[in-house]
Amino acid sequence: MANALHTEPIDPARKIIPINEGWEFRQAGPKYKEFLPVAQFPTNVHLDLIAHNLIPDPYHGKNERDVQWVGEKSWIYRTTFQAESPEADRKAVLVFDGLDTYATVSLNGTEILKTENMFVPERVDISRLLGVDGKNEISITFESTYLKGKKIVENHPEHHWGCWNGDPSRLAVRKAQYHYGWDWGPTLLTCGPWRPINLEVYYARIADLYFTTDVDESLNSAEIIANADIEGLFANWVKFEISLHGSVISTETVLVKEGFATATFVTQNPELWYPARYGRQPLYTLKATAGFDWDDIVTDTTSKRFGLRRAKVVQREVDDAPGSCFFFEINNIPVLCGGSNWIPADNFIPRINASRYRDWVKLAVEGNQAMIRVWGGGIYEEQAFYDTCDEMGVLIWQDFLFGCGNYPAYNEFLESVRREAVANLKILRHHPCIVLWAGNNEDYQYAESEGLDYDPTDTDPQNWLKTSFPARYIYEKLLVDVTKELVPDTYYHYGSPWGGKSTTDATVGDIHQWNVWHGTQEKYQDLDLLSGRFVSEFGMEALPHMKTIDSFLPTDSPDRYAQSSTLSFHNKAAGHSRRLALYLAENIPYTLAPLSQYIYHTQLLQAECVATAYRLWKRQWKGPGKEYCAGALVWQLNDVWPGISWSIADHHLRPKHAYYAIKRELEPLTIGMKRTTHSVPRDKYTRAYMITTHKISFWAVNLSLQPRTVHVHAKAWHIPTTRETLTGILAHDLVLRPNQSTEICEMEVPVLNKDADEESQTVVAAWLIDASVEKGGRWFVRAVNWPEPLRYVHFQQPKDLRIEVSEDGNEDGLVVSADVPVKGLALESPDEAVVFEDNCVDLVPGEKVTVGVKGLKKGDEGKVGIRYLGMKSPPD
Repeated sequence: MANALHTEPIDPARKIIPINEGWEFRQAGPKYKEFLPVAQFPTNVHLDLIAHNLIPDPYHGKNERDVQWVGEKSWIYRTTFQAESPEADRKAVLVFDGLDTYATVSLNGTEILKTENMFVPERVDISRLLGVDGKNEISITFESTYLKGKKIVENHPEHHWGCWNGDPSRLAVRKAQYHYGWDWGPTLLTCGPWRPINLEVYYARIADLYFTTDVDESLNSAEIIANADIEGLFANWVKFEISLHGSVISTETVLVKEGFATATFVTQNPELWYPARYGRQPLYTLKATAGFDWDDIVTDTTSKRFGLRRAKVVQREVDDAPGSCFFFEINNIPVLCGGSNWIPADNFIPRINASRYRDWVKLAVEGNQAMIRVWGGGIYEEQAFYDTCDEMGVLIWQDFLFGCGNYPAYNEFLESVRREAVANLKILRHHPCIVLWAGNNEDYQYAESEGLDYDPTDTDPQNWLKTSFPARYIYEKLLVDVTKELVPDTYYHYGSPWGGKSTTDATVGDIHQWNVWHGTQEKYQDLDLLSGRFVSEFGMEALPHMKTIDSFLPTDSPDRYAQSSTLSFHNKAAGHSRRLALYLAENIPYTLAPLSQYIYHTQLLQAECVATAYRLWKRQWKGPGKEYCAGALVWQLNDVWPGISWSIADHHLRPKHAYYAIKRELEPLTIGMKRTTHSVPRDKYTRAYMITTHKISFWAVNLSLQPRTVHVHAKAWHIPTTRETLTGILAHDLVLRPNQSTEICEMEVPVLNKDADEESQTVVAAWLIDASVEKGGRWFVRAVNWPEPLRYVHFQQPKDLRIEVSEDGNEDGLVVSADVPVKGLALESPDEAVVFEDNCVDLVPGEKVTVGVKGLKKGDEGKVGIRYLGMKSPPD
């Protein structure tokens, strides 16, 4: 190498050349000759066919049905690039970051690669295959994954093939499972080069840069062990360099031994990475430079960002209750994980750019969410997603990609899974946001429902392979071994849900609480009885924003009504019509027309349901030894297409009212209320004469790390007459202990006339007032509790409902008030530049509520439309 470098002006550093230009595609087969240019790169076949008007947009109307043929055909992609064969000591390698899924790659007519897993990056040495004249053609044929999966199923009749959602053949292939359709998204079996393709030329390279960190329990020091795996002979030293805020703080140069270099750093008083609510998110940079000793020639350089934090999952016995807690502790701080589940943000991943990922994560952070669970039926997300979570302080619960089925475990499949796990753990393990890896989504639940073999007393992994649930080997052996080797400091969870004697055991691990909506279809008002130590799924459906419906259903379509076939087509949940109707009918005085009002009613229902869950489950976060519920992740944050689902923000990033309801419930300081009714016979000889008590309990939750001293005020009104039935102080100088809930009091629902059923028409409001403010100080936390179900309430029409931009004219305040109690005041604007920071708020007489807003100034009140529950003449 040294002679070559002296005789030729060759830069010895590794070169990365994107192969991203000139790509074209066509359908495979002798009938199809013409290649067409791709729409973008990376790409997939649906995006390219749409760009050439060869298929309609599958998101529009019912077009999804008309494009199903695409997934049952084979497709060819090709391009040319310039590259000559490197000198003898140098390598030229084609790097495929992601091919979806069954791909055969040829270079200059020679087959160089066959793939069977869209999640595994591939590298192929082409040093001796490049064209003599430097001209090269790469061709990739993508076979139909659907047909391949069907054949695999036929070839393995010994396996019990079965799943929820999609075709069971999806279990046989390592492709994004949601492509087969789910109960929130379409069936679009796409293929193509979905991630970048590069040509790397090098004498030596840093094959992997990784590290372990150990923050002392005192938080005063941290040890960082940096490691580099080296490929190639022409790198015999590595310089490690750690920097923070652009300044180098530590450096060490070490020799490479048998392809490996390592160095240990100890830092005092490290800057620690915290979840957003609890501190800053400083990110260190670890840079590695590899070189050859002759004149200190640099052959490769790479770097990764990381955060220093202690992260663990705490599971120990809880006081006065069965089972154990399940909570995340970051830098010695127990964290109540309010958040949401994440599904892929599109069926066609290549069109999601870094800015779009950032907007989604920013939406979650602005909604006070601490954690996002990356669901197991999607993909290992793009680096832009995890980078943003690192920067914004969002904790990530990361599933491995298995969902809702009984996966096989024959040797070839296990090897593919092992390669997939190793590759993606190496790609993602530097991210401080990732605090848990889970083996699957609901596969244990599926096994339970089907009665598949599972003997917890059998601890021999080889025996598991012989059962009707062989995937147990994947979750409890293969992934255990791989995570223990590659991410030993990150907690591994067998699956989600997973815990005790069954997946529904609420006293251990996590649960998915679907007995509201699915299952036994319980009332959401009883969600406090449906809690778990960590609730990693729950939810309620709602329609998206009207403008999102406009994107797939034209304004002149005869199908623009609530029960139309097109709207039903865009809701993939089984039984959605009757389930949504059930919860609406039980709770909301709803209407089907106009469509805008039906949208409002479904969104109000969803907001009430999920807010109730967060409110009641947070109450069970009672402090050390009493972490009875430590997490609630709503299903789901986002949408894969413009559809009707459980999402709290639709495909176009438009929040539903549930988003704002959750945002309010996840504020650092909240007050909660719950009503109970108890009826007992007057004596043991009667059933006609009953003694009934209507009570309301109050509590507060302080998620900050400091105690707060507050006064608790409450008022109540008889809704039909707007007569005040209570005004008073419930507690004075009440100390709210940090990072837990505090019970305040319980009282009878205040009414003017007992035994007149006025409790069912009485609304109660409560405020926490900062005790440090002088008498007459402002409230800083509010809540309104309504009699339920809301369909029984005799709502009054306000005569004086006011909406005013704040007097100082700044674009940051919209003041709303009303002369009667108002439920669910929705603020709307046709101008998308107008952005509300809160919405669907409750109003009570005598109070002005300020809603943050962007895009309005004094005099712009006419740009704001309203609607509320019980409104006699809602806008169309």
